[in-house]
Amino acid sequence: MTGITDFDALRRAMAENSEEPEGPARNARAEQLLAEAEKLDIPLAVIEALGHQLKVYNYSSEKDKMFVPFARLLRMWDERPEDFDEYEVHSLHWVFKWMSSGMLGQPHIPLASIEKWLGEMEHRYRLAGHSERAVRSAEFSVASHIGDLARAERAYAAWLAADRDTMADCHACELHSQGEWQVRRGRDAEALDLWAPVLEGEFTCAHEPHTVLASSLAPLLRLGRPDEARAHHLRGFRLVRPMESMRGAYADHVEFCALSGNEARGLELLAERPAYFTDSGNPRSGLEFLSVVALLMDRLTVLGLGDQRVPGPPGRAWTAGELAVHARVEALALAARFDERNGTTYVGDGARARMDQRPSVERLPLGVRSAARPAPAPVAAATLPESSPEQDLAALLTEARRLSDTLRPHAVEAWSAVSRAAEGVELDARDRAEIADHQAMDRGPEGIALFERAAELYAEAGDPGEALAARARGAYVRALAGEVDEALAVIAEPYDGVLALYSESATGVRQTAAVLMSRARVLMRAVHEDPSVDSPDAEVMAAAEAAVREVLALVEGHTGDDVRLAARGAEGQAMLAELALRGGDAETAVRLFAKASAAFVGAGLPWFAVEYEARSAGLAHQLGDVTEAERALRAALEHGGPYLEAPGRAQLHLQLAEVLGGRGRSQEAAEHALEAAHWSDEAGEGPTLGAWARHQLGGFLLRQGRWAEAAEVLESALPDLSAETHGDGAVVQTQWWLGDCLSELGEHRAAAERRLQAAEIAREWPEQHDHATLAHLAAESLGQAGLPVEADQAYARAGELWRSLGNVHGLVRSLRARAWLALRADQSPDSARELMSEGIEECEVALLVTDDEEARQRLTGELGHTHRQFGELLARSVAEEAEDTAIQAAFEDALAQTAEAVAVFAALGEGAVHTRTAAELAAGWLEADLSRPADAAARARGVLKAYEGADDGDETVAARRAEAEQLLQLMEEQTGHQ
Repeated sequence: MTGITDFDALRRAMAENSEEPEGPARNARAEQLLAEAEKLDIPLAVIEALGHQLKVYNYSSEKDKMFVPFARLLRMWDERPEDFDEYEVHSLHWVFKWMSSGMLGQPHIPLASIEKWLGEMEHRYRLAGHSERAVRSAEFSVASHIGDLARAERAYAAWLAADRDTMADCHACELHSQGEWQVRRGRDAEALDLWAPVLEGEFTCAHEPHTVLASSLAPLLRLGRPDEARAHHLRGFRLVRPMESMRGAYADHVEFCALSGNEARGLELLAERPAYFTDSGNPRSGLEFLSVVALLMDRLTVLGLGDQRVPGPPGRAWTAGELAVHARVEALALAARFDERNGTTYVGDGARARMDQRPSVERLPLGVRSAARPAPAPVAAATLPESSPEQDLAALLTEARRLSDTLRPHAVEAWSAVSRAAEGVELDARDRAEIADHQAMDRGPEGIALFERAAELYAEAGDPGEALAARARGAYVRALAGEVDEALAVIAEPYDGVLALYSESATGVRQTAAVLMSRARVLMRAVHEDPSVDSPDAEVMAAAEAAVREVLALVEGHTGDDVRLAARGAEGQAMLAELALRGGDAETAVRLFAKASAAFVGAGLPWFAVEYEARSAGLAHQLGDVTEAERALRAALEHGGPYLEAPGRAQLHLQLAEVLGGRGRSQEAAEHALEAAHWSDEAGEGPTLGAWARHQLGGFLLRQGRWAEAAEVLESALPDLSAETHGDGAVVQTQWWLGDCLSELGEHRAAAERRLQAAEIAREWPEQHDHATLAHLAAESLGQAGLPVEADQAYARAGELWRSLGNVHGLVRSLRARAWLALRADQSPDSARELMSEGIEECEVALLVTDDEEARQRLTGELGHTHRQFGELLARSVAEEAEDTAIQAAFEDALAQTAEAVAVFAALGEGAVHTRTAAELAAGWLEADLSRPADAAARARGVLKAYEGADDGDETVAARRAEAEQLLQLMEEQTGHQ
């Protein structure tokens, strides 16, 4: 590698390499840079290159390589300490800690050598005047690793008692280690208390909260806090994913998947990191990884999926069962090496315990896109107790009749079981009639002939009313198949016949109601198939309504404990609701759907109410009654209970999420969107309904400021979102939200990419406001990503769009942003001045042509902010080493612009007092820099006067007063000295 000609070039190259992703490529570059450093013949260059090499090795899969550069550094220190500058002396002592922990992770290094090294570290730290804190922390690591718990407790106490100094690990890392010890001692809650400051962002570092988030997953599951565990997984995995050195933390996330019913996601995680199966530079993290691989594979095997193909070590194909055996053998072999070195069984015992864990929850929905959960293999049916076929059939018949008479779920399946058991058995006509009747119900249009057969058998059994009911059911099936006219013709005979029988008391209310309801259903099909949807045929509507009311009149007063008749009445109310809706009376429809639902619930049939509560919710939402919509959706979910199928459950949760989100209740909305995503996946609708649910979930998480979780969910939604299925608006919004999340997370280049992708789609829309906004946001991200040229181009594009839309505010803000970019790019104020001046001119021109008072107020504020920023830009445009006259001229120009800002804000009155006083103070400091203490003091007094009698509890008021008092005191002291 050429190009390293001096020490500065070497330092730049090392800094650039430090920013590269962890891994062998970065390590190889560090090795090349060391070779280049040796050519410079500068001892400090070699020292720094060795330190760089040691650092990249430590944070990679080649951790075992770091001992050689450290040994060389230590020898150089012992031989010529004067070659080390202050920073490298500190670094040398700092990495002593890496050596002790690194040795523990290498089972071939004898324990005696590690203990000797610990003593060497203590000796050198004492010579350097450092606290014992880092030494006792290292001793604790050794003792806890080998299982010497008494020594570990003593070292732990001594570690915490020792003073913190420059050699102590950062607060975040220390708290992580302390929490891990509490977990090992079975104190999960105490661990989470220790980790709280890291989890809440009070303490962070390059590898925290990455590892704390990972370490917290299993404790949270054990403590019954699954929602927090899910959030920590989504936050933490984003941090761990790009960092090769964090195999142990990655393993924690795989473990979480195995313990939370997310086996499919666990497999996806393994597939992302094939090298983790074979990386040998850090055996300790290899043991952790293989242990959780065994755990996950055992879980799949328990589910009956031992033959499923899974990701594994390269070179061959693996099934879950094969990998379970391989991973366990390899993990235990590694553990045995550690235990042999340590003289204990502590590491092996821990590995076995980890591999033998059982899931903490059956299934914890994560909200992210994932393959469907592997389905368990079918379990063989339990053996029935010894009995005769006749006895078994009698029991099955009794149960089937109970389920169908009470309209219980699974009645059709029960009759199927009866049908199978009845093959080859002689039955009376009534039994055969019921079997044929229910077989017909199960077969749809193909069962019409069976209804006729059932009718014949009912008649043979002496039940003419039920025979007519069977024929009526057949007619309704014809209507469902689209043969409405034929169905009306067929049902006429059963209708007339059953009324005649009923009048003669030759059949009961139940049979009569069955025929009347079938006729009403057929007529409702005629209504639904009426081509004149906007103005339905009045005769068809009237006939249907009359048929429904005939059913209601028949069953009224007869329902009592008869579930079937109660259900007829409830269904009749729902039919009237449908007719009201068809007639354009949505409010009546909502009321009648609610009445039908209540009737079903009152009859002990809540699962039948689900459809009508859902209809009520949709109509209420259309009518703007979100309270009723929310009530109905909650009722639908409650009434559906365990009988609600996955697609319906997903739809209801999603609708409720949207209603709650519209009411500003983002946290609860997110919970329902999460459930919607989960049930969509269970229903096999992940790419369609599931993607929309994830889109919504990401938006609700974003509203709560849960940026990392939202980003993970939105990223998982994007591959399935499409303009064809979900609309290009959903795609743009998801990209937009994701860009916002990435921006908050500091991933500015990625944020820019997302915003630019969204802008490209919005470019084709007729209305261009979104396009302009996205271009502007992309420019912001490009600037924050250190890409000034690209940022300027994006701001220029946004400015053109704002101008075409007549949006002066957007245009002026794009000009101001470009001015700052111009100043930073070449340190020449000319182009920056031109852009700021253009911004002022745009505001002034707009004010001349604007009559609307509110618009004038906003434009005046924009003008004030532009003058204010112009002043700040001018003050910063002059270099510190410039001549005094140049500095003076720049500050004079800056003061003029800032004073103008004060005047503009003053014109806005009390509503702009904070922006005016901020500009006033900025002007005061410029007066001070220009050696005008009296003028500066006057401005400070003006600010204090502006806040006379103002609320002391207002943070802005307090800050302005404090700054004004500081400026006034400095100026009075300066005047006094003069």
